[in-house]
Amino acid sequence: MAIGERIHFFRTIRGMTQKYLGMLVGFPDKSADVRLAQYETGSRKPKADLTASLAQALDVAPQALDVPDIDSYIGLMHTLFTLEDIYGLTVGEADGEVCLKVNKNKGTEAHELLKMLCAWKEQADKLSTEKISREEYDRWRYRYPEFDTTQIRAKVPSQALSDAILEAFKDKLND
Repeated sequence: MAIGERIHFFRTIRGMTQKYLGMLVGFPDKSADVRLAQYETGSRKPKADLTASLAQALDVAPQALDVPDIDSYIGLMHTLFTLEDIYGLTVGEADGEVCLKVNKNKGTEAHELLKMLCAWKEQADKLSTEKISREEYDRWRYRYPEFDTTQIRAKVPSQALSDAILEAFKDKLND
């Protein structure tokens, strides 16, 4: 999720208007809503000092707004928090270990994530039972979703194929 989407997300849950948040961070009254809209839509990207001001006004850490950096533990945690917000990812415990779960009742996005994670688990299980090699597992992961056979994806025929089918059956269509 891009920084603009995160600003919009937190602004909305805080019940703030674009104008109000813009004025909180110091934009002039006349242009506060327009300026903030530019950041939310991604036509402008806030510099670090503005990101810090927005984070303070929204009562969040600057990392919660920024594009996640999964190369740091804090960035990874904020990525997981974003997944909680969007996909209903929750933290829990199973068999005495911390685990992540998807709340499938969160909506369509959560349901889609759950299907993808189930496909991943299926491949990981095949690897652990030696039904596939590490190379096959890595190929599946690094080329995902190309080699995912667990989900049905309809392919749209080409226009040329569609025209050929229509031509072949045009006499039957007229009947």
